[in-house]
Amino acid sequence: MIEVVCNDRLGKKVRVKCNSEDTIKDLKKLIAAQTGTRWDKIVLKKWYTIFKDHVSLADYEIHDGMNLELYYQ
Repeated sequence: MIEVVCNDRLGKKVRVKCNSEDTIKDLKKLIAAQTGTRWDKIVLKKWYTIFKDHVSLADYEIHDGMNLELYYQ
């Protein structure tokens, strides 16, 4: 079980617990449940890398306590 922190730079910081085998799509659904937005409107980035929905967190080497950038389409 890992904890990922997502910051949208608009004052909203979301902490989500998930498994490293989960996909980015699963993570987006957990974030959407906490923020009240639709999961398909969420874009997750780290620097200039936009994370794709079908790839797992372990493949992107997302570890416990990692910060991701949260954007809305």
